[in-house]
Amino acid sequence: MTVQSIRPQLTEGDIVRLMRGETPEQRASVAHQLCRRIAIDVLTDSERTFAEEIIAILADDAADLVRRTLAVTLRSSPILPREVALKLARDIEAVAIPVLQESPVFSDDDLVELVLSVTAAKQAAIAGRGSLSITLTEVISEHGAVEAVRVLSANGGAEWSDKAFDDTIRRFGRDEVVQTGLIKRDFIPTHIAEKMVSLVSGHLFDILVNRHELPAQLAIDLAATTRERATIDLVEQAGCMRDLPRFVSQMNLNGRLSNSLIMRALCCGQMRFVEHALAELSGVAHQRVWLMIHDAGPLGLQAVFDRAGLPRKMLPAFKAAVNVFHETQHDGGPNDRARFRARMIERVLTQFQAIPKDDLDYLLDKLDYYSEMATREESTKIPTQPDKRPLAAGWLQGEGDQASVFGATAPKTPSWLR
Repeated sequence: MTVQSIRPQLTEGDIVRLMRGETPEQRASVAHQLCRRIAIDVLTDSERTFAEEIIAILADDAADLVRRTLAVTLRSSPILPREVALKLARDIEAVAIPVLQESPVFSDDDLVELVLSVTAAKQAAIAGRGSLSITLTEVISEHGAVEAVRVLSANGGAEWSDKAFDDTIRRFGRDEVVQTGLIKRDFIPTHIAEKMVSLVSGHLFDILVNRHELPAQLAIDLAATTRERATIDLVEQAGCMRDLPRFVSQMNLNGRLSNSLIMRALCCGQMRFVEHALAELSGVAHQRVWLMIHDAGPLGLQAVFDRAGLPRKMLPAFKAAVNVFHETQHDGGPNDRARFRARMIERVLTQFQAIPKDDLDYLLDKLDYYSEMATREESTKIPTQPDKRPLAAGWLQGEGDQASVFGATAPKTPSWLR
């Protein structure tokens, strides 16, 4: 049966009953049957005009059920008038979402305007459409709610630009759902993959490196940096352990006691870890290493440094950071360990203006972490034992110039990694 055969059979009373049935359920049932016929039949111009009149009346129905029936039945039909589709898109979410997800009658300009004016759930419906232009992807990535960007990141039919990737990572790069969606895409640019390596961990990190073609050396360097970020947190916990030497030894056996890790730990004030690390690498007893670092002058530090196999170009930075450690005091108050770490990092950042970007970002992150920890309220004062021990009067002799000792070589990766 076509619309052409329907119209002569409908009297004015029939149309009244169709549009104004006694209950919403009755009107919705009739609307469903009629819209199905409209959707599948080939219509003449006069039939289309008649169908559009009926659709407009249904779109104005006071019952949500009737309007939703219209939206669901004609959600993918090109016969749905654009004006009606826009009206339904601004209706309640139950009515709008089916049309926003599938209707082919919207232009890109229509969808962009809707993204900028509708709710998060409606934005997500648009983000999940079967295909999205670069323009629409960029608008959602820059202005969409997190729900919409999550859907967008996993939409294989969306066209992405560098701007869309950058905005997504800038706004929601730490959201695990967004991370998963981006990483599982068929392709992401290398520079975007590089940014994501510093954000993800665990199985997502493995998927990122294995799924996307990162240069081998880049993948290795980035993996090392990511592991070290987590390792410093372990070092913080290990500082409270009695068996710190065993912890350091295990790290060495696993090949994770790297030069950059030791230097970063020192910049965060993790002196006990640094002492045990040098003892492990040099084969010298910890008590003697302590004396060579703190109480034997510059030659003692240089000797244990060489014995541990650390590069000489790292020595000036190491000496300067040890000086900063000695000059920084615990205040004895609650959370003084966290305040000590924060002050240590602040002084390192103040004195050294050429820190490589990777290490600068890391230290800034740790500074935020320790500063937040230091300001937490404590109901009771918990005494802490400072990392430092009494030093002899001559520990400052011959330390040399401290300026510009970080990052004197290769700009892309810290010199400490070599």
